[in-house]
Amino acid sequence: MKLDKIDIRILCELQKNGRISNVELAELINLSPSPCLMRVKRLQTEGFITGYSAQIDVAKLGQTLTVFAEITLKNHRQIDFARFLTTIEKVDSVVECHLVSGGYDYLVKFITAGISEYQAVMERLVEMDIGIDKYFSFVVLKSPIVKSHLPLESIFNS
Repeated sequence: MKLDKIDIRILCELQKNGRISNVELAELINLSPSPCLMRVKRLQTEGFITGYSAQIDVAKLGQTLTVFAEITLKNHRQIDFARFLTTIEKVDSVVECHLVSGGYDYLVKFITAGISEYQAVMERLVEMDIGIDKYFSFVVLKSPIVKSHLPLESIFNS
């Protein structure tokens, strides 16, 4: 399915406010409610919209620690990557995991209650023998820019 400008506008608006009513959405994109709803349902069916969720202010939850870890595996066979991912996806404190190019294999984002919890998680992962050769940790001091939406209009207008 190819997206047109109206689909992109629908996705942009839903990223800003997933709880918007269909009538309000239709008004914002200059479409009548029925075709707007049909388009939203099609975007859901085609997998462009995968769900709706609440955005939570982590700072309001109390003291948390965000850490990015560069993780390098000992071996680089498909089975090594699969074993690592199967384990890491079960770790609650892992909120993102990216296979990257460059000097290491994965960039993993952890959110924990503190440094001791993070260190315990990493020690457990290393002890599990899931193929971790080495890791480097980067503690986030401040996050001045955090966006919860994708730059859809600039992606599709280039």
